[in-house]
Formats: sequence, structure tokens, C-alpha cells
Amino acid sequence: MLKRVSGGRLHYAWIIFGVTFLVLITTAGIRSTPGVLLVPLGKEFGWDRATVSLAVSLGLVMFGLCGPFAAALMERFGVRRIMLIALTTNVCATALTTFIQAPWQLDLLWGVAVGLATGATATVLSAVVANRWFVKRRGLVVGLLTASNATGQLIFLPLLAALATGINWRAASWATCIAALILIPIVAVLMRNWPRDVGLKPLGAEPDSEDNFQMRRNPMRTAINTLFIGFRSSQFWLLAGSFFICGATTNGLIGTHLIPAAMDHGITEVTAAGLLASIGVFDIFGTTLSGWLSDRWDNRKLLAWYYSLRGLSLLFLPYALGSSFFGLLAFIIFYGLDWVATVPPTVRLTTDNFGRVNGPIMFGWIMAAHQLGAAFAAFTAGALYSWLGDYQVAFMSAGLLALIAAGLVIRIDRPKSDAEKEKELEKVTPTRVTEAS
Repeated sequence: MLKRVSGGRLHYAWIIFGVTFLVLITTAGIRSTPGVLLVPLGKEFGWDRATVSLAVSLGLVMFGLCGPFAAALMERFGVRRIMLIALTTNVCATALTTFIQAPWQLDLLWGVAVGLATGATATVLSAVVANRWFVKRRGLVVGLLTASNATGQLIFLPLLAALATGINWRAASWATCIAALILIPIVAVLMRNWPRDVGLKPLGAEPDSEDNFQMRRNPMRTAINTLFIGFRSSQFWLLAGSFFICGATTNGLIGTHLIPAAMDHGITEVTAAGLLASIGVFDIFGTTLSGWLSDRWDNRKLLAWYYSLRGLSLLFLPYALGSSFFGLLAFIIFYGLDWVATVPPTVRLTTDNFGRVNGPIMFGWIMAAHQLGAAFAAFTAGALYSWLGDYQVAFMSAGLLALIAAGLVIRIDRPKSDAEKEKELEKVTPTRVTEAS
């Protein structure tokens, strides 16, 4: 079958894209599950929000720290093998979660195991697949694979909420387990590590182009060395700091606590999950537009606008929750357009400041800062709720943090033009030649 597809009009790269898209959708669904389970777990076991939020926080930390090293594991053991290990881990962890009796079990299964497994099949997988299989349409593929996060939320959140309320929270956990289980044979049969495995070149590559299937640098050492380069750069700290706040004001706070916050104001869990899933719909439009703008406008100013608007929307959220359903709907639309619009300008600024070689790896570390911010907000918001009895302080604080992020990104150095880079290269190159001679 593989030979027939490879030899036909459909390039096998699109089969790889389809399999990857399905895996990323399921990963997004598994990552979004804690927002649905937060209240039911608390009711059954008598755990407060801080206790359950700790497991969510651990998962976000593991998810973020896994990113910079996941590509190295894929280089060493192959993309298909890592995908299968991650899916199997998700199946086992989500199934075992239905038998938990103590908080440490939730921390271990949902925090550590699911966090690492979903981190291995997330942003880094999109980048690896796009770079290996596509020369032509690479940008489109990256955009579509990034949008899979929103698609996963849109598909899974209403379903999981309906199962949690109609049956129990264990049914929702079993649903994600079954979804991951179904993908295992699909990945095993259809996924391939390189185009050469099916006798092809990447889509759009010249017939006489060389296969780029060997790493020239030790990937683990490169990841660590790149981090140390970042530590010595003020640009890294500005980008990582702003992205820490980005994670805190998206996945950590809204992704984890919007559903229980809405339920506190009389909105049913299914409706609240539908509202959170709707963020994904507007996110698709916002992120696509942001990518288009990032090629045309100053990315620092774009980020400043995004963080400012996000801050204002979060400051408005306590009023929206306390006013009416339409106030919350207005928040969903306004905030949803800004949900991950920060990603394209941040990727562009990272590449401009650290180059095409180190840029992707550096973004992996900046993405780790994003997830650390998400973990901080997920736990802190739960702790504040347990202490104060509502989310108002958490939402207001997040709004102010977003405004601080707007001030950070505007301090990032203006990207240098190609002419300026060429002049710098001309100054540096003769020195290197002299030293070498």
C-alpha cells in the first residue's frame, strides 16, 4: 500500500501530515482534560482546588521541560518509536488515573507521566515533521499542525464535559485513553521517520538534492549549549520572561480554571467547556492573522499590542462572569483571537536574534519558560481559590502581568536588516580567517 501511495499522485508526506495531525489533536484533548476534571475530583475525594491544581502544574512543567530534548530523542530512536512510546504512556496513565485514591497518585500519573508523554508529541513534533517531510508548503504545514491544538479542544472539551456530568469523571478519562489507544496501530503502520524510508525526497525537494538525515552536532549537547548562550543574552530573558507570562495567562489560568470559574457563576460544565472550546475557533483566525502580520509589521509592537489587549480582557473577565452569559461570550471572542497569536512574532524574534541554526532550539527553551509560567498560574490560581473562595484576584493579577509583558517585549532589540547582518559578517569573517591561518 505504501508503495502505491508513494508512487501515485499523493505524496506520502501528506499521509505523515495526517497521522501527525491526529496525534496532535488527541494530545491537545488529553492536555485539556484537567479543566473538566478539576471540580468532579474535588467533589468525590474532598480535595481542594490547590491539591488538584498541583497535578496540573506538574504536568505543565514536565510538558515544557520535555520539549527541548524531545527532538534529540527522535534523532536517536526515530520519530515513530517516540510517538508510540508517548501514546502508550498516555494510554496507561489515563487508564490508571481512574483507580486513584490519593493526591500523590494523581501527581504521578497526570502530572509526571501524562506531562512527559504529551510534551513529546506537541510543538517539537510539528517542527520535526515539517522540516523532514516538506520543502514546499512547509509554512502551511506548520500553521495547520499548530492549529491542531485548537481543533483538539473543540472536539474533546464538550465531549469530556458531557461524559463527566452525564456519567462520571472516570468516563472522561477513559475516553482520552481509548482515543490514544486507537492511534497506536495507525502510527505503527503509517508513520515513517524519513522520506527515504519510502523511497522519496521531501515534498518540493529537487530530485538531486542530498538527504539530510544525519545530525552534524550532538543534539543533547547542542540543547544545553544553546541554553547557556541564552543565559548570557538579555534578549533571551526578555523573550523567555514575556513567554512565561504568556503561559501563565493562557494554558495555566484560563485553560485550567475557566471552566470551574464559570461553574461557580451558575453555568453548567458542558456549557462552560463549550465556551472554552470556542476559544479554539477564534484562536485559528487570530493565529493565522498574526502569522500574516508578523511578516509585515514590527514583531515587537505586535507583541506589545497582543499582551496589552490580553491584559485588558483578563481585567474584564471577573465582570463578564458576574454580569451575563453575553458578557462571557464577549470575553471568549476578544480573548480567543489573542489566545496564541503571540507565537508567530515570538518565533520570528527568536530567529532574528539567535539565527536560523540556534533559533529553533532557543525557542524550545523559551517554550519551556512558557510552560513553567503555565504551571505557576495553574497552581497559584488554585491556591488563591482555596484561600479566598473565588478567582477574582487570580484574574486581575494575570491581567496586570500581561500588561507588564507588553512592556518587556517592546524592549527587545529591533531585528537587524540583511544589509546590517552582512556588514557584521564582513567584519567578523576576516578575523576568523586570520586566526585559522
